[in-house]
Amino acid sequence: MIIDATCAPSNIKYPQDTALLNEARESAERIIDELFTIGDGVKPRTYRKAAHKEYLKFARSRKHTKPFVRKAIRKQLGYLSRDLAHIDAMLAGGKVLSEKHLNRLETIRKVCEQQQFMYDQQTHSVENRIVSLSRPFIRPIVRGKAGKPVEFGAKLDISVSDGWTRLEVLSFDAYNEALNLKDMVERYRARTGRYPSRILADKIYRNRDNLAFCKLHHIRLSGPALGRPKKDEIRDKKQDYRDECERVEVERRFSLAKRKCGMGLIVTKLEETISHSIAMSVVVLNLRKIQHVLLQKLFGCLRSSLFIRKLAFVQ
Repeated sequence: MIIDATCAPSNIKYPQDTALLNEARESAERIIDELFTIGDGVKPRTYRKAAHKEYLKFARSRKHTKPFVRKAIRKQLGYLSRDLAHIDAMLAGGKVLSEKHLNRLETIRKVCEQQQFMYDQQTHSVENRIVSLSRPFIRPIVRGKAGKPVEFGAKLDISVSDGWTRLEVLSFDAYNEALNLKDMVERYRARTGRYPSRILADKIYRNRDNLAFCKLHHIRLSGPALGRPKKDEIRDKKQDYRDECERVEVERRFSLAKRKCGMGLIVTKLEETISHSIAMSVVVLNLRKIQHVLLQKLFGCLRSSLFIRKLAFVQ
């Protein structure tokens, strides 16, 4: 059984605080336009032209110093807070919003609250940070990979056993994949009626709980022992090399899923449709395996028939 985790990035632009606040402000202005009618008297002042001009001034600037960025964030927060106050007053006066606009308004409030907290605390991290207004359930996933230290999308665990790929865990929140090893092994036992003889996994899966669990059920978990190596310890380097070569199979599945099966960039927007897209990518992986097996048998039969014909012709 081979297991590993990856991230399926969604099709969103790289999040920046000023751009996110500008988008939230524009959405708030559209909500004000939706709520206002001609018979209401004077329309609330939103300063949308001045706010847009301030954002363009920041976006077109080549050099973004820390004071310059904080100034731009402070101004956008001021415009957004003013718009939210107008919306609250209009809703208190009896105005009604559709469910779509109510959901967007709730997201805008959360963005404003998070950005205000990060501005006041002079930090760049906050719990359950929203990075996209259209997909507020997406979270930053720290990967630590070269070129892509952070990805924005769903995190998932897959397992490969007997050549078949299974989607084990799917979440839009960051999680420690080592905590899911026991559940994956138990599901394997429920399918096959026995525990796997060995598990090929990354180092992050080798914590004390997982090692104790594998030892209890006579499962060999690949990788070095925890802690400093002992002086008299002799590692089987050939076995480690074989394990690492076999573990590459799951990386090959990730590469194939992202390059050929649509997992490399998820373009759907809803939480349910994103989950279905990822699940279908795994299904396509298994369909490609079935296709490969059938083609192997077909070409084997063709070669056998051609050999028989040649043999009959020679005779």
